[in-house]
Amino acid sequence: MTTTDTPPAAGATSAASLNPRRRTFKPNTRHIPVLATLVLLALMYGGGIANYEKFGQPSVFVNLFRDNAVLLVVAVGMTFVIITGGIDLSVGAVISLTTTLTATLLQGGWPPLVVLVLVLLLGSLIGAGQGAVIHFFKVEPFIATLAGLFLARGLALFINQSSIPIRDETWKAISQYRIPLADGVVTKPIALIAIAAVLIAAAVLAWTRFGRNVYAIGGNADSALLMGLPVGRTRIAVYTLSGFCAALGGVLFSINSTSGWALQGSGLELDAIAACVIGGVLLTGGSGYVFGALLGVLVTGLIQTIINFQGDLNPAWTRIIVGVLLFGFIVMQRLVTRRAK
Repeated sequence: MTTTDTPPAAGATSAASLNPRRRTFKPNTRHIPVLATLVLLALMYGGGIANYEKFGQPSVFVNLFRDNAVLLVVAVGMTFVIITGGIDLSVGAVISLTTTLTATLLQGGWPPLVVLVLVLLLGSLIGAGQGAVIHFFKVEPFIATLAGLFLARGLALFINQSSIPIRDETWKAISQYRIPLADGVVTKPIALIAIAAVLIAAAVLAWTRFGRNVYAIGGNADSALLMGLPVGRTRIAVYTLSGFCAALGGVLFSINSTSGWALQGSGLELDAIAACVIGGVLLTGGSGYVFGALLGVLVTGLIQTIINFQGDLNPAWTRIIVGVLLFGFIVMQRLVTRRAK
């Protein structure tokens, strides 16, 4: 193809306008993994209804949000991180630190609101510290967040290595409260908090300058810097958000279990990464949606639900099936990005 400094003649038609599919192909390819996840979720849900009695009851679907509220909130923060081309391995440890510190402070008579603010600030600070190390010292996110994992888990074990019951009346009241949605269908506040987190994060990612910066950095951080975008500030903000979401997940965990334990949340970072990938978030960065992460969480939760309905299957099948799906979606991402290029 040759270029010219003169504009095209009036009435001339460009190759892009002659071939609209070619002009719009690249953006559309980003939707393929998300659509695949949506189809998979629909097939799984339909298969469950066809094979198991009472599977189609609304309470079964509603309980997916309740049972996976913690994972959903963590996956929201992880989505932002992965879109920038990073990774956060510390979120599970931040959950354990949050639950342990929350239970310890509540046991010591601290006001619940003060405890809530304190643990959310702590999670945000851990995330901000990791983001600063990654940006200013050019440390790989894997290494920086691995260090954050050891730090947070070590602090949790230092505070208390045993399970700590939460007897605070506010925490217990929230844990026991049920929100009626329909006849015979109720849910817990933690599910609504998780849904609210998804909606807010999706709006931020889609309609704000911060969200556009996140995509730009994931696409090409050097180009984003040359364009004058605040790469460092955005990257630190993304890890701060991930730390905040992990701490919020820890609060939800402590509300649901009314306890704190230094080993809670172990391995949850891997579940969050898996949910994001299954939901179509590109591991190399630059592409992905919060609603895709939501679909990924629902898929993993639905696998567990189907296994519970079956009754005679080893729970290990959950991990096996998620592993197979991960391989499949990683290959799909590779094929889609190759075609887009």
